[in-house]
Amino acid sequence: MSVAEPRRIVLFRHAKADWPQVTDHERPLAERGRMDAAVAGRKLADSGITFDLALCSTSVRTRETWKLAVHELAHRPKTVYEERVYEASPGELIAVLNEVPDDVQTVILIGHNPGVHGLAEILAGAAEDDARERMNRRGFPTAAFGVLTHEGSWKALEPGAATLVDYWAPSE
Repeated sequence: MSVAEPRRIVLFRHAKADWPQVTDHERPLAERGRMDAAVAGRKLADSGITFDLALCSTSVRTRETWKLAVHELAHRPKTVYEERVYEASPGELIAVLNEVPDDVQTVILIGHNPGVHGLAEILAGAAEDDARERMNRRGFPTAAFGVLTHEGSWKALEPGAATLVDYWAPSE
């Protein structure tokens, strides 16, 4: 693949988690989270996006979210469970994305707030239609995702270098 072809990044926040007496990293999805993760997976499937790579936080709630969402997709991408995505800042998430091989065109990153929302805001130097307005109005609630495009290599991904082309969040 040529680095001149646009890359696509989907930033996907984990679905609603429960609050049992476990560490934050071990928190599972709540019932609503399990339903929202599957709905988000169907929305991703309906988008027609084919993922080459999934980068997923190692937390229980992100792994469960991805397992339920990916089940809805026609194509199951290679999935890497990446410790650095857990509790990562936008800058740390950019560093992870900068390491993606250039033969990968489309990445989905399944992570946490405030990092995922902050990354969407920082990367989006531009937006199509009302995607930014919708994201600003809703924030980045659980099971929400934003779709961004980027021209150039993954190593060249930096603040303002992407366009927010779509945004979706489950209704509450």
